[in-house]
Amino acid sequence: MEVQIEESWKARLQPEFDKDYFRNLTGFVREEYKKGPVYPPGRLIFNAFNLCPFDRVKVVIIGQDPYHGPGQAHGLCFSVNDGVQFPPSLVNIFKEIKSDIGTDMPLSGNLTRWAQQGVLLLNSILTVRAHQAGSHQNQGWEMFTDAVIRLLAEEREHLVFLLWGAYAQRKGAFIDRSKHLVLASAHPSPLSAYNGFFGNRHFSQTNAYLKAHGETEIKW
Repeated sequence: MEVQIEESWKARLQPEFDKDYFRNLTGFVREEYKKGPVYPPGRLIFNAFNLCPFDRVKVVIIGQDPYHGPGQAHGLCFSVNDGVQFPPSLVNIFKEIKSDIGTDMPLSGNLTRWAQQGVLLLNSILTVRAHQAGSHQNQGWEMFTDAVIRLLAEEREHLVFLLWGAYAQRKGAFIDRSKHLVLASAHPSPLSAYNGFFGNRHFSQTNAYLKAHGETEIKW
């Protein structure tokens, strides 16, 4: 099965693409797009990988599933297209960046600039039916993205994993904390941001760790 994905990822993930669960997932996703609408647009399903090759990953942020409103999702967790109103979680992320390192809220919620610096913005589930959060869960995406995290955790060293909320923390539970920096806190959603997302200082901690290991800091 031919998957359009950046070459360094394709080479490592081919064993997943060849598994029965992924073939079943592909069939399901194709049917969903035919019925439509499904987000993100098909060509952007693997956008996070295409913008951030395997060897360039420095930081991994784990989200849940794509935004399900028109024009929002473009294959990067928490990110929205230029000109789209910031969802509440993204507003809170920018607020924490401002209080942590002083960077003002940007004009666009498009996080492509983070991806190009080595931040893998990985949703656990890569597609969603319009206006139906979680509609593509338990179809195989979770197994695929678990494999992605495992590859990074095992083959790379000194990455930073940002696990916001219980869902992301469960997904990253197996990561070797002696080999990578794993930062966990509450989710940035308005329901939980005040329970420990605000004040987590994950952005400055990430940069301090990258710098300590000879990597360029992220311009958040």
